[in-house]
Amino acid sequence: MQAFFIMLFNYLLIIVLAIGHSDAFTRNDFPEDFLFGAATSAYQWEGAVDEDGRTPSVWDTFSHSSNLGNGDIACDGYHKYKEDVMLMAEMGLEAFRFSISWTRLLPNGRGPINPKGLLFYKNLIKELRTHGIEPHVTLYHYDLPQTFEDEYGGWLNRKIIEDFTAFADVCFREFGDDVKLWTTINEATIFAISSYSDGFAPPGHCSSSTFFNCSTGNSSTEPYIAGHNMLLAHASASKLYKLKYKNKQRGSIGFSIYAFGLTPYSNSKEDEIATQRAKDFLFGWMLKPLVFGDYPNEMKRILGSRLPVFSEEESELVKGSSDFIGIIYYVTVYVKNSNPTPSLLPRRQDFYTDMGAVTIFMGNSTFFEWDAIPWGLESVLEYMKQSYNNPPVYILENGRAMKHGSTLQDTPRIEYIQAYIGAVLNAIKNGSDTRGYFVWSMIDVYELLSGYMYSYGMYDVNFSDPGLKRSPKLSASWYTGFLNGTVDVHPQAISTLERNISGYSSF
Repeated sequence: MQAFFIMLFNYLLIIVLAIGHSDAFTRNDFPEDFLFGAATSAYQWEGAVDEDGRTPSVWDTFSHSSNLGNGDIACDGYHKYKEDVMLMAEMGLEAFRFSISWTRLLPNGRGPINPKGLLFYKNLIKELRTHGIEPHVTLYHYDLPQTFEDEYGGWLNRKIIEDFTAFADVCFREFGDDVKLWTTINEATIFAISSYSDGFAPPGHCSSSTFFNCSTGNSSTEPYIAGHNMLLAHASASKLYKLKYKNKQRGSIGFSIYAFGLTPYSNSKEDEIATQRAKDFLFGWMLKPLVFGDYPNEMKRILGSRLPVFSEEESELVKGSSDFIGIIYYVTVYVKNSNPTPSLLPRRQDFYTDMGAVTIFMGNSTFFEWDAIPWGLESVLEYMKQSYNNPPVYILENGRAMKHGSTLQDTPRIEYIQAYIGAVLNAIKNGSDTRGYFVWSMIDVYELLSGYMYSYGMYDVNFSDPGLKRSPKLSASWYTGFLNGTVDVHPQAISTLERNISGYSSF
């Protein structure tokens, strides 16, 4: 039945697009070696949190203290990976981005390898390779071993550099012959902010106030300490890879950041300056050390002694340590200069007050259901090209949330994805060295900010079904048609398709 609807989908699109549109494009308009993929992460996809030797991470601890559910079972990718890889193969997926659960591979965080964890990842990688799907592996996706958080404070302690490098060494040694694309740390910018300034991601540190309630943390210093250690840990792992493995394995190693599209709220000089300051804080914080070896001058001026300092040796280690930059992109925002109003109450000092700018979401979106504003992504890629020496870029996450279970005909998601794929193509035509695009997510997973209420998947997961049944959404069939070259991208095709198949409730 699924194959029938995919055939119907492609047939209808071909009819619609036979009319011809000057602004349409296909998969074939991209470079031949460009990778189109989809993504998940270990904690959000695998489940099986206490099976076969895996031990708790900070994400386990954090999720069990929230009211958004947890990833104990998630969509059970640990047991259903063969089924999921088959869905990827049927879709024509060219690459799959996933992460390694640190505590599934090394239950103590360091020391002996867990043979069952090792076998799972070897089997997953083998299954992907067998179906011609390129594995793109993220080493760290929020799931620090809880034992390290308890032992020395995790990313706030420089001991993490040695432990992360040792973990990376195991991964390179065991999987590197079959993995050519490595990302060390997922969305390091927003990870440092959300985990150590705002407290809404594991391990949940912040300075408590009326609107923030954390049991521990210091929002004025910890995000910068954690971010500094992330850069050093990445650079250490990168150096190890290049000295010990790269000549034989011929892979690439990169670092990823969360990127907002940023534009001034008004044409006032204050908002223009605030937008550049926001770029220094949200881009330059991590990118300037990676490309030029030090933090932006504006951050140094504002933060003073709260911003860690690179030694000369560390600066040389970090500079040039990324073969590519991974971009996590979802939303474009306005930037308005922040003018603090006098108050008798103590002012909470955190990343955003340091930045001195307010971000305002564009469009009529809910907090999760973002509007597509593709020029925002184009502007990010152009800014990186002009300001950071045009590094190789992979768009490692991009997608649109919708209420879980609301519909399989997820037209807004298709319109969102195709708009951003078009933005990537425009950026490439304008000289950006962008090399891949990954939809978040392959299937519905446990989401950090919304649990199972909102989802991004191209495949629906029935979380009430003991078998966690997977069902293709319209976006899965659309992506299939796009990847196999039978679909020209144009909004009219999507609306026509929706009208023609609206009667098929099983789709």
